[in-house]
Amino acid sequence: MTTEAIEPINPSRAALLVMDYQNGIIGMVENGDELVPITRNLIRTFREHGGTVGYVRVAFADEDFVGVPETSGMLAMVPEERRAMFHADSPTTQIHESLAPQEGDIVVRKKRVGAFSTTDLHEQLQARGIDTLVLVGISTGGCVHSTVLDAFDRDYRILVVRDACADRELEVHNFLFDHVFNKRGTVVEVRELHALLH
Repeated sequence: MTTEAIEPINPSRAALLVMDYQNGIIGMVENGDELVPITRNLIRTFREHGGTVGYVRVAFADEDFVGVPETSGMLAMVPEERRAMFHADSPTTQIHESLAPQEGDIVVRKKRVGAFSTTDLHEQLQARGIDTLVLVGISTGGCVHSTVLDAFDRDYRILVVRDACADRELEVHNFLFDHVFNKRGTVVEVRELHALLH
């Protein structure tokens, strides 16, 4: 699809969501170090056009584990021996310093895979009149997939940036972009976003 076939983005009604670009997760994908400057430039472009930038990180406070049922898949992903690494105060759960939020950005901490279910992200976006989401994140099969489906059900226009997302399994990344995300939104690359924002 050419950019001419994609409806331009109105920056005043759009938010770039940077998901799980945190110290302990970036290194889990092979091209993590390459993604950071790509996403940093994308954030700068979004800011220059007056768009909203939002950050989503996954991290847990001690009380977040109280009362979680044993059936919780998230609980299984963060067993007792890994909780220090995923603690809200741990350096591993902090957003990468070169992508640091600025005053006026949206910043939420989630306790599940997707960006919406355990945060007030939707309410913050609605308060700013946001109806379009540009999604980047690690990993494609985790936070990106979950957020695409939830955002679709919440009636957002969705653009997913292929070269600013990554997964430890390339096959999963490619399958989702080729067969799933294009049915719930629009798949784009960073270079296309520059044209869509002008």
